Amino acid sequence: MDLLPTEKLTVLQSNVRINDPHLCSDTITSLNLLYATYESLVHLDKNGNYCPALAESWDVEDDARSWTFNLRTQVTFHNGDKLNAHDVVASIKRVCDPSVGGAFGTQGVYCSYIVDAIIKALDDHTVRIVTARPMADLLDLLVKFPIAPKRALSSLPGIKIGSGPYRIVETGDKRVIMEAFEKYWGDQPPAKQVYWQAEPDEKKRVAALLAGDADIIAGVTLEGKKTIKSAKRATVVEWDSSLCIIFMCNAQSGACANRRVRQALNYALDKSDIIDKVKGGAAKPLNGPLTPLHFGYDPSTPPYPYDPTKAQELLAEAGYRDGLHIVMDIPTISPDEAPHLAQLMAEQYSKVGITIQINEFSDREGYANMVRAKQLDDICCFDSSPLSTYRVFREKIHSGFRGPWWEGYSNLDVDALIDKAQTTINKTQRQDIYRRAYRIIRDDAPWIFLYRPTYFWGVGLRALGWTVGKDGLIRLA
Repeated sequence: MDLLPTEKLTVLQSNVRINDPHLCSDTITSLNLLYATYESLVHLDKNGNYCPALAESWDVEDDARSWTFNLRTQVTFHNGDKLNAHDVVASIKRVCDPSVGGAFGTQGVYCSYIVDAIIKALDDHTVRIVTARPMADLLDLLVKFPIAPKRALSSLPGIKIGSGPYRIVETGDKRVIMEAFEKYWGDQPPAKQVYWQAEPDEKKRVAALLAGDADIIAGVTLEGKKTIKSAKRATVVEWDSSLCIIFMCNAQSGACANRRVRQALNYALDKSDIIDKVKGGAAKPLNGPLTPLHFGYDPSTPPYPYDPTKAQELLAEAGYRDGLHIVMDIPTISPDEAPHLAQLMAEQYSKVGITIQINEFSDREGYANMVRAKQLDDICCFDSSPLSTYRVFREKIHSGFRGPWWEGYSNLDVDALIDKAQTTINKTQRQDIYRRAYRIIRDDAPWIFLYRPTYFWGVGLRALGWTVGKDGLIRLA
């Protein structure tokens, strides 16, 4: 017998593979499922503020190093265990376990932040974290660390037990079934069961939504959006993402070590035309290394205008009056539009005397590891996915840390501002510091700033009580 529509919610997305919860990954399809099952100490609300989750309160000392978290006392895990401070300590320490690894070259990223932190239980419901250096943005990391019962950690990644509003009752390559957790400490979610189903074909996802066989579908394209709107049997939810589609410049050697060349590469692109042709208009141009969803984004900073004359002047000043040859590295997926993007950029660059050699890489993991090893050519296509400004700046910009995606850019003033932000507990003051760094980074142009894509979901009439988080993930409670 079929369940009543109010009892069952069906979500279709390209796949339903669930990663290890402590894997460093930004794979949206996996995180959608994980965030329905697990919770962290804190969570982000739709306005980007940190709110209580498993920690009902916390405080940080003036040194921006010592944090104390007071846990909720009525939290039960899906296996019946009660939340204890030792579960938190063990879960966070597992994040640092090198055997957990990371996706697309992110192995060791989380560990680099907290491996030398002191993490201990002061009592059953109090956790103290003391970082080795000031870290005013520690919550940016903790929001990504799901907490599991200590005695269930050895079962990962196979058996996933969290404290979230849903517990997993069936897993498979094609379908994952979750049930509302009756002992959940918060409000009960609106649907008693959620069927997550894998459907890699977007047209079939749209057809299922319009036939009433799916309530939410993810990964809707512009064509799918038009189909859904014309059918008038479902709606489309749009969200301007926090993902930055960029090209990182090799600022260590070659032509792109010259600031004028990097600026010229930005001025020479008609980004509106690129967005229209590559994304069908479903993207917004970047004015720097962050999006409006990022803390410290500066709305007053102007984007690079399309100015081929300015680009040619800068190239001449840099010693390339007679032309410049650039080698461009691109993956064939993630971002999937990289090959099309590269061709359009090459056409536009040719108008200012820049010739482009395009090297394609089909091994996405190998490509990420190549970039991580600083073995790129002149420029490489990449996406900047962390919603954390601190992570973006530390992993990609700060020349003192030389993080996994740092490609040679160095500005000691920027480094000093990033460091100063981590000693500054006051949120307003810290935001001002980040904005100062943001403006310098924009002008120095270590990246070619392209766009942030717009995401679409198809939503049926029965899909009640769900939202899109600030991180672009489906939130079912």
